[in-house]
Amino acid sequence: MSLRPEYTGVASATIPGENIESNDSDGEQMFKAEIKSETLKGLVNVISTLIDEVKFTIDQDGMVLKAVDPAHVAMIELKVGAKAFESYSASNTEIGLDLDKVKTVLKLAGPGDTISMEQDEGNGRLVFRIGKITRSMNLVDTSSMNDPKVPQLSLSTKVRVVVDQLQKGIRAAESISDHIALKANSKYFELSCEGDTDDANLKLEEGDYEELIASSEVCSLFPLDYFSNLIKAIPSGTMITVELDNDYPVKLVFGLSNDEVKVEYFLAPRIESD
Repeated sequence: MSLRPEYTGVASATIPGENIESNDSDGEQMFKAEIKSETLKGLVNVISTLIDEVKFTIDQDGMVLKAVDPAHVAMIELKVGAKAFESYSASNTEIGLDLDKVKTVLKLAGPGDTISMEQDEGNGRLVFRIGKITRSMNLVDTSSMNDPKVPQLSLSTKVRVVVDQLQKGIRAAESISDHIALKANSKYFELSCEGDTDDANLKLEEGDYEELIASSEVCSLFPLDYFSNLIKAIPSGTMITVELDNDYPVKLVFGLSNDEVKVEYFLAPRIESD
């Protein structure tokens, strides 16, 4: 995974609704599902913060997406279980989507609406239905979209916290600097940002987080714009696990839709030159 010069690689790190339908027996429907508008909106938000065109790998158990942002600084791995849908029927297939177009569909849906999605393989389209509205869009060619290798990281420090806490820290740090430091030891977890004239920090101590595991003090720098966009995309009230180590990618893990959706973000650190 290539990178902008000032960042290390993410992938190159090497440290140690029920009513689920079975596949249609006639094979006519490669993918057909119904999903709540709020669920689909949440999925699009967490993906589109990094990339606009995506490939979903689909089978009878659900959908998987692996993607790296164009600058190769951040990565997402997302798994959507079949039970995240109101109904679901699929055989092995791939679907490429332009998320900007999907957002225009979401604007047609109100809170509580159910969105129907059906693959029209013959015409290379995905058909959306919301009430009496039908909207179809061309699928994106996935032939050049390769699945990135997800880094297998064994990071020494882990903190579980409600994302709202981190969102407050991000708001305090914005416009001060172009990077943010994540620091932790056995007693606290801290976000800090230092500029030429101003600085800001968020220090979470016992009682502010659900869990903190740290055998020693660790600290890494990350690009603030990326970290901010990732944290802002996570719905308020979500419990998030932050895993980090000295000068290694940070891993952000959380679930959506009663954990039927699993999301992992990876963000490469900024390494300060001597």
